[in-house]
Amino acid sequence: MAKRFFLIVLDSYGIGELPDAHLWHDEGSNTLGAIRSHPAFDCPNLKKLGLFNIDGVGGGVKAPLASYARMAEKSMGKDTTIGHWEIAGIISPDPLPTYPNGFPDEVIKEFEAKTGRKVICNKPYSGTEVIKDYGKEHVETGALIVYTSADSVFQIAAHEDVVPVEELYRYCEIARAMLVGKHGVGRVIARPFNGEYPFARTSNRHDFSLLPPSDTMLNLLKEEGYETISVGKIYDIFAGSGLSESNRTASNAHGMQVAKEMQNRDFSGLCFINLVDFDMKYGHRNDVKGYAAASTEFDNFLTDFLKDMKRDDVLLITADHGCDPATPSTDHSREYTPMLICGDAIKSGVNLGTRKTFADISATVLEYFGVAQKDTKGESFLGEVIK
Repeated sequence: MAKRFFLIVLDSYGIGELPDAHLWHDEGSNTLGAIRSHPAFDCPNLKKLGLFNIDGVGGGVKAPLASYARMAEKSMGKDTTIGHWEIAGIISPDPLPTYPNGFPDEVIKEFEAKTGRKVICNKPYSGTEVIKDYGKEHVETGALIVYTSADSVFQIAAHEDVVPVEELYRYCEIARAMLVGKHGVGRVIARPFNGEYPFARTSNRHDFSLLPPSDTMLNLLKEEGYETISVGKIYDIFAGSGLSESNRTASNAHGMQVAKEMQNRDFSGLCFINLVDFDMKYGHRNDVKGYAAASTEFDNFLTDFLKDMKRDDVLLITADHGCDPATPSTDHSREYTPMLICGDAIKSGVNLGTRKTFADISATVLEYFGVAQKDTKGESFLGEVIK
């Protein structure tokens, strides 16, 4: 029977501040802690698996069905790109560049010259607020709304009736080609919107990521003939490197639907899934209720997914950073992340403690498939959990 490994990233599902959280002004952040007491949070499957047995979480069950760990991020960052790269075996010693005062004049002028359009805004902004404040001017003038956040991102917002989506993507490709070296931001993001004022963002977002600086587990698996299937924005985060298939999604619900479709399909390899709504719709918008309800939705999905796992299937659930919806900040938070691993071949109830790096996940995936790590980082914990 073919081996299948389902790796699900609950985007921003942190479980408590890391020891160095003060360096990012994230003292006290705890994403799970902020949502677990809300009435909208009802997650019996995650509880049975052992989410609350993880060190530092509290409230666990006597006999968790999964093995579990608390994952520490070793890379110097708290963004999506660096977090996923580390999960896949790359540790980043230097943070990607951020622009709390907007992008330098030389960057904006070059971008204007290459696109033939003026730029407005050019400062950190909420994605929903920026189209309220600059959307009318954009519609009237055709100028592109360029903004950033606390993350390493260059975001371009445009109304789909003013700048067709494919044209917006072309502008993003121009920016991506420009933003390398010292201005090598993690992601250039297309943020199309439509409708009348105050406008609404559409599902046509597209991320143009920096190419990983070296091979990841994805490249190594693909080279050995295994399928490497992306669900959600995984393909964008890795700029397609090492991925054999891309399945774009418009929401958590869509991502879970596609994940279920993959479970019903015959393949041999890794299905790498990102559920972005936790971060994009709820963490960044300080929506505790929405975050809690999204957790419940995911837990409901697990009921059938766990029941339908095949003999050689492994499921691993983790996160890439935090985004505590209960703090004044709307930015990512420097937090530990959860790790739950289960399957017929996996022992129940093994507490793997606190792991030094997310990259241990990569090492474990590679060992499960019998693929050498080569230059990827991390220490496999497969030997501690395999039956």
